[in-house]
Amino acid sequence: MPHNLLVDGPEQGVQIFTLNRPDVLNALNTELLNNLCKALDNAEADPEVHAVVITGNQKAFAAGADINEMAARDLVGILEDPRVAHWERIARFTKPIIAAVNGFALGGGCELAMHADILIAGENARFGQPEINLGIMPGSGGTQRLTRKVGEALAMHMTLTGEQIDATRALQAGLISEICQPELTVERAIEIGKTIARKAPIAIRLTKESVRKANDISLSDGLRFERHAFTLLAGTADRQEGLDAFREKRAPRFKGK
Repeated sequence: MPHNLLVDGPEQGVQIFTLNRPDVLNALNTELLNNLCKALDNAEADPEVHAVVITGNQKAFAAGADINEMAARDLVGILEDPRVAHWERIARFTKPIIAAVNGFALGGGCELAMHADILIAGENARFGQPEINLGIMPGSGGTQRLTRKVGEALAMHMTLTGEQIDATRALQAGLISEICQPELTVERAIEIGKTIARKAPIAIRLTKESVRKANDISLSDGLRFERHAFTLLAGTADRQEGLDAFREKRAPRFKGK
């Protein structure tokens, strides 16, 4: 496996991806994003993987994009930036992603965390989009995803000033779902992943897709999509298994069918 991305598992349905460039606070260069996308491709195709945890280390989830790499690109280089395709691939991943954030999640690191479906943070986490300090702006979803998650007022403040927020403010704003002790953040993310892994895979996939649609389409279209997905599940064996297990007062045995 590549040295800049550690892959563990799957174990009980959960695979862990650890960003591993500690000398640069896990800055996201093209190679690391490419390796992450390859790992996601493998996880997508692996029926034993039901959820993915992405994390860094205690000091940094990821402190931004690789500045040296960015500085080497001119206008044409930015237009042809292969990282655009990498970000699109991460966004297309159909299985749940849980981000376990400790330390800095800044710039591209914050944008990567916001690609997760569930985001939990240690008490030491710091979130920010500091690109404005370099005379640039977020370019991988920082203005769009942040606004959808925390609202225009806070998104404007963070992107225009470059100021960071701590885990408590991130929880209050709706950026994250819970706060943990830093040393327990990954453990908690794995626990959540294992809970998801015990559910019906097709229902998980359609639920994720339906919730994501809420950001992109009108309420009426979203409700129509939700009902269509709900109806499709009526044809699955897992739905029948879930109903039977409930009536028989036993744990369901879902098979993704």
